[in-house]
Amino acid sequence: MKKSDLINEVARQRGMKTGAAADQMDRAVTRIIRALRRGQRAHLPGLGTIAPGKPWTFHPDQKSGGPDER
Repeated sequence: MKKSDLINEVARQRGMKTGAAADQMDRAVTRIIRALRRGQRAHLPGLGTIAPGKPWTFHPDQKSGGPDER
């Protein structure tokens, strides 16, 4: 998925303009990068955690077996 695809999907699901969705996406990415640069983990609910280090590593969430899993 391309960044533009993700932005369009966020805009569609939230009923907002693509420019506003792009701004939200940029702010989220900026917060994640800042946390990693400070040596903190960045947790992405439902996806996993990005851990600081060289290189940064992604640790997917364990399957919970909840109702959202199909």
